[in-house]
Amino acid sequence: MTRPGQPLPLFGFFRRLLGQDRVFRQAIATVTGRAPDNIRLYQLAFTHSSLVRQQNDKSRNQSNERLEFLGDAVLGTVVAEYLFRKYPYEQEGFLTELRSRIVNRESLNALALKIGLDKLVQLDPTQSRAARSRSVNGNALEALVGAVYLDQGYKAARKFVLARLIKPYVDVKSLTTTTANFKSKLIEWTQRQGKHLRYELAGEPQMGGVMEFSATVFVDDEAVATGMGLSKKQAEQTAAERALTALGV
Repeated sequence: MTRPGQPLPLFGFFRRLLGQDRVFRQAIATVTGRAPDNIRLYQLAFTHSSLVRQQNDKSRNQSNERLEFLGDAVLGTVVAEYLFRKYPYEQEGFLTELRSRIVNRESLNALALKIGLDKLVQLDPTQSRAARSRSVNGNALEALVGAVYLDQGYKAARKFVLARLIKPYVDVKSLTTTTANFKSKLIEWTQRQGKHLRYELAGEPQMGGVMEFSATVFVDDEAVATGMGLSKKQAEQTAAERALTALGV
């Protein structure tokens, strides 16, 4: 029985809930630069499908997969426009390659970690660390872009992507001057060293029937690096780039 002057258990529960909500709102405002209006969108953006137990159409809408789909499109549009204006005399192939290097899975995962999204993602605690590092944080970043777009509109989403992601964390100039064909560079190095090079590929189905590929580089049968991409070519390029770094080439 509750004593006089003692808060009701239910009141204490709601007070804790409201406190958590304020902390989450502050976190979103810090990351995006704007206070959220529809907090439900942002909660959804950080809810991984592994947290949803029942596999049916209604429950799957309670994860961030649909927001991820939308955010991917918004992010791609914003980056494409940014590069189009920044490089008015470059050809389509140059712009496509540069955009791909900015928004590929490895880059998005790294960006998500830099802005602390890994601390906000809600997922099944049994989800392996490998799976989390592979796609969870990058997917949440795309979902967050989708949430900002729905909550604040395209202008706000564009500002978030450019002011909070691209300009502070992406060295676009450096990307234009580094070698894009990392596979060729790695082949040349292994040939000079007299070493054997091979790739192992694996595919993992994503939402909407899209496949996400992983490629692992082996030099003399020793695994050196792994990369991810939405195509086999992109995954191999990313893996080759990481391998070159690991090998000090």
